[in-house]
Amino acid sequence: MTANAGHIAASRRAGALGVHSIGEFVLAVPEVERAQDFYGAFGLETRARGNELALHTPADGYRWGRVVPGARKAMHHVCFHCFEEDLPRFRASIEGQGTRLLDAPPGFDSNGLWLRDHDGMLVEIRVGQKTQPDTKTAIEVAATPAGVRNAPYRRDAKSAPPRRLSHILRFTPDIDRAIEFYSRVLGLRLSDRSADVIAFMHAIHGSDHHVMAFAKSAAPGMHHLSWEVPSLDAIGLGAMRMADKGYAKGWGFGRHVLGSNYFHYVQDPWGSFSEYSCDMDYVPGTMDWQGRDHPLEDGFYLWGAQPPPDFVHNYEAA
Repeated sequence: MTANAGHIAASRRAGALGVHSIGEFVLAVPEVERAQDFYGAFGLETRARGNELALHTPADGYRWGRVVPGARKAMHHVCFHCFEEDLPRFRASIEGQGTRLLDAPPGFDSNGLWLRDHDGMLVEIRVGQKTQPDTKTAIEVAATPAGVRNAPYRRDAKSAPPRRLSHILRFTPDIDRAIEFYSRVLGLRLSDRSADVIAFMHAIHGSDHHVMAFAKSAAPGMHHLSWEVPSLDAIGLGAMRMADKGYAKGWGFGRHVLGSNYFHYVQDPWGSFSEYSCDMDYVPGTMDWQGRDHPLEDGFYLWGAQPPPDFVHNYEAA
């Protein structure tokens, strides 16, 4: 985490109105017990409370998400964090645009602002710590001296758990409407896109290349949650651990073009993915990043295995 209350002040873009981070997501699934098995194997700390499962990063204990019971898998809502002085500005801006603010849904007491996005998904804006880094996160590269065996036995290998949530990629029927809503209402900005197939958006106060991304589909849905790990070795060890626990289906190892991050995706029990990721491009808060439209055949991935046939299938569309 980069800016905890009472410690180092978070970076911000002076005068500009925009959320600075994703604070939390809430995902509904038919069987919460399966979520506990999957996300626990993935490297997150899972804490059950009643019929709800909380997902924390082990190193700092931060709660990134909650899993709640639902008739089918669907994102219940995403919570975005803003600076305290910006919450009244967000209220005035949203109401001035004629967007209706809602009461918090049952079971989710909050002093934040609640509304629905272009696809009808619940969105919350509330005051919270900046979970996006203030500078580019360095990739860890271990030195390998001569004269010794550098790799451990497989049985002794220690995989590094995720350090933070990097981004969420959602399906949407309309890429342009997604860009318009999240830029107008939340202050995100376009990083890059490929026609009307996919788009990536960053937060204006300093963030990864994307905190939210959108892929074209016939219906809304969740494609993946992306989790930052410190190294290429951590990606590989995480993928191996998941395969050992029965979660071998996915895509990777590879490197993306838009965002530049190294990746390995693991398919979850409901057809979407969780991604191990590291070394993503970074957009400083002082920079006006120029979003571009890239050819799809050049902008998907730089190298890696062919993605599985259902990698971009939206299982929620059914």
